[in-house]
Amino acid sequence: MAETQETVFKSVQELASSNQVPEKYIHTRISINNSCPLLDVPEVDLSLLISPTSPARQHELNKLQSGLKSCGCFQVINHGIADSFLDKCEKLAKSSLLFQLKRSLNMPEQLMTWMDTEMIQKLQFWPQKPECFRAVLEEYIENMKLLSDSLLKAMATSLNMEENCFLDQCGEHRTMVARFNFYPPCPRPDVVLGVKPHADGTAITILLQDEEVEGLQVLKDDHWYRVPVVKYGLLINVGDQVEIMSNGVFKSPMHRVVTNAERERNTLAVFIMPDVDVEIGPVEKLINEERPRAYKNVKNFVDLFFQSYQQGKRPIEAAMISQELP
Repeated sequence: MAETQETVFKSVQELASSNQVPEKYIHTRISINNSCPLLDVPEVDLSLLISPTSPARQHELNKLQSGLKSCGCFQVINHGIADSFLDKCEKLAKSSLLFQLKRSLNMPEQLMTWMDTEMIQKLQFWPQKPECFRAVLEEYIENMKLLSDSLLKAMATSLNMEENCFLDQCGEHRTMVARFNFYPPCPRPDVVLGVKPHADGTAITILLQDEEVEGLQVLKDDHWYRVPVVKYGLLINVGDQVEIMSNGVFKSPMHRVVTNAERERNTLAVFIMPDVDVEIGPVEKLINEERPRAYKNVKNFVDLFFQSYQQGKRPIEAAMISQELP
């Protein structure tokens, strides 16, 4: 028993270096295919999207709307963040000093996943090393705040809604959390997942992918698809809370991360979540006879998210209104 407990609390990095795959990491009830088809993810040019005088703006809005309706995500390019700065962020994510601080999100009673992670919310408590870490991440978070504001406005505009209707529901004190994810090489990628299937409980999530190694997969029409990597692009996916705000027009995608036998993978995710004290709900203009109200108003959805997730349920189901048959 003592040996089992010791194994449970090892970091995934330690397991990878010893070439171990404990039983609690092995998924026997699902099929894991690392070579499934590539997902057609729209690439949206932010420089055109936010230009009210550009004749190409409507085309970019249409691509954004199409991506969020069909697969719940899109790649944003020409976002104004320098390539050299994104290189610096990726280098930071691969820093050996940062890896020493990473910890697993796994719980002993759960089927476990092949990922170590470091969650960053309050930078003032972060140590001075790795060198320049705090300054780089502060700049990155500020960039993500500006980007998320522009994207939430564009999402509303794409539906012919008032541009602030989603942003206002996020509140003045919305939360932004950064998370570094580290997926070491895994001896059994055929039966081990980096992240289990789930949808995000955010408003939106912004992901800086590893530019060299794929791993993210999205469920569409009951089939898993690989998400492509776009160099210097940022992957945007809708979370449950914008699905609620849009009355189900935009879809919060189920997604997972697969592992790789040969190569490690590093990503940086930023989760944008509404103020916990602000009630969110479907925008009134998106409720009509053809699309009745599908969700209740909710507050502090993140708490609901974690309660449901621990019970093995999809959190957004708790906010759904059941439509009675006539």
